Amino acid sequence: MEICYGINEVEYVSKQLIKNLKTKTLLFYGDMGVGKTTLIKTLVKSLGSDDDVSSPTFSIVNEYELKGEKIYHFDLYRINNIEELYNFGIEDYLDSEHWKLIEWPEKIESILDDDYDKIEIKLDQKNNRILSLNKT
Repeated sequence: MEICYGINEVEYVSKQLIKNLKTKTLLFYGDMGVGKTTLIKTLVKSLGSDDDVSSPTFSIVNEYELKGEKIYHFDLYRINNIEELYNFGIEDYLDSEHWKLIEWPEKIESILDDDYDKIEIKLDQKNNRILSLNKT
């Protein structure tokens, strides 16, 4: 699936994305400032959470509530090595049945199983976003 969109169309994009997912583990790839966190904020709302969504850049993970479920939002940008992730218990989060939305997943690819949806976001020359969804 590929969608070209402007930032004002992010709500529509999040709903289309949800319809096409095969897992609850979403890996977000894209350069700094491309709109990963903006899309995640909208996804969390589209999934039904009323929680305030913010980037977990310094906390590494934020938790949002859904009815009977949770969403874990990771920002791994500041992680220097996999040991840092093991120190805060990344495997417990990854082994859960809850939603996992992971920015900068390149840093943990070696410990992920093969059951995830890969979302790549790029900017075109007109500043539109191009989202690609690849299912594993």
